[in-house]
Amino acid sequence: MKFNFKSTYIVVAVVAVIVLLLFGGRMFMILDAGERGVLFKPYTSGLDKENIYGEGFHVIAPWNKMYIYSVREQQRDEPMDVLDKSGLSISVDITVRFNPVFNEIGFLYEQFGINYINVLVIPEVRSTVRQVAGRYTAEEIYSTKRAEVELAIIEETRQVLGKNYIEMKALLIRSINLPEQIKNAIESKLQQEQEALAYEYRLKRETSEAERRRIEAEGIAAYNRIINESLTDKILKQRGIEATTSLSESTNAKVIVIGSGKDGLPLILGNN
Repeated sequence: MKFNFKSTYIVVAVVAVIVLLLFGGRMFMILDAGERGVLFKPYTSGLDKENIYGEGFHVIAPWNKMYIYSVREQQRDEPMDVLDKSGLSISVDITVRFNPVFNEIGFLYEQFGINYINVLVIPEVRSTVRQVAGRYTAEEIYSTKRAEVELAIIEETRQVLGKNYIEMKALLIRSINLPEQIKNAIESKLQQEQEALAYEYRLKRETSEAERRRIEAEGIAAYNRIINESLTDKILKQRGIEATTSLSESTNAKVIVIGSGKDGLPLILGNN
């Protein structure tokens, strides 16, 4: 029997085409920018957590499977109700931005799968917000310690997600809503506190000004007392003689009678 090479090539080509049609979608993988892949080998070593596939074209065995993750920064908005320290219900709107750690998506898949956002990220964010809110009163969360509450939520959320292969980029509290009655009561209290602080400031300022004036008056009184005590009759006469001498040296015409003034001081009778 004559062997027909041409027929063999045709058969091989047909088989190859069939294989490509059946398994091509599983053999040839193209990862887009911002994507990473982790390979699962069911018949050999299982999940290959150490080797992460980057962007570009990859060929894998058709019996293996590649799980593809977007490692771009992602954002989720979460409205939620939390309880404050006293059990009061508060509505909070949270925005969290995050992405998987690029070279650890194998571990992420092993523990949380592809749907890690709903399985891991959102539950942990909600849990952390509730835990932090439970340590503060509604007034502190709404106004007096809002920055401290936000910082605690950010730090604790970043820590718990980081332990689970997620890098948190940012967490923002978009709004905090209280029951209208509680909100009005807090705002009224804050306004009264501000008015009390303003009154206390004015009182301190006026008290300080009164003290300044008292010290100034005491200084003037002390000065006058020292001057009065130092101005004896002899000193006054000496000052009078000195003044008269200065006048006598002036070019203006005048008549000075020596010894005719009060206390024997010279008397100036006239000036021109």
